Amino acid sequence: EVQLVESGGGLVQPGGSLTLSCTVSGFSFSTSHMSWVRQVPGLGVEWVSAIGSGGTTYYVDSVKGRFTISRDNAENTVYLKMNSLKVEDTAMYYCVVLRYWWWLERPPVKNNYWGQGTQVTVSS
Repeated sequence: EVQLVESGGGLVQPGGSLTLSCTVSGFSFSTSHMSWVRQVPGLGVEWVSAIGSGGTTYYVDSVKGRFTISRDNAENTVYLKMNSLKVEDTAMYYCVVLRYWWWLERPPVKNNYWGQGTQVTVSS
């Protein structure tokens, strides 16, 4: 059974930092591309960041220079370090298995390889 368990979300003031973690099981993590998707009710979903099995990274323009994605294959965990958080970063963040890198060219579609999500709220 595929499981993706996110943690690390919460309430933070603008300019603050959070680190999201996603620990996975039930599939070959080290050979899988991984990603973070965020969803704002009424505004749709978007790819935030991705990391390939070989370490290649992707960031949406709005988070470049502020967010850092990383992975620990020994721990089957992917991280998203978020610095200089803005109010517009408020969203539900999902850990998602990125089966094909080209999926980044299209809007995310929910499937069985999504975690349950962790809420990030940036507010003063």
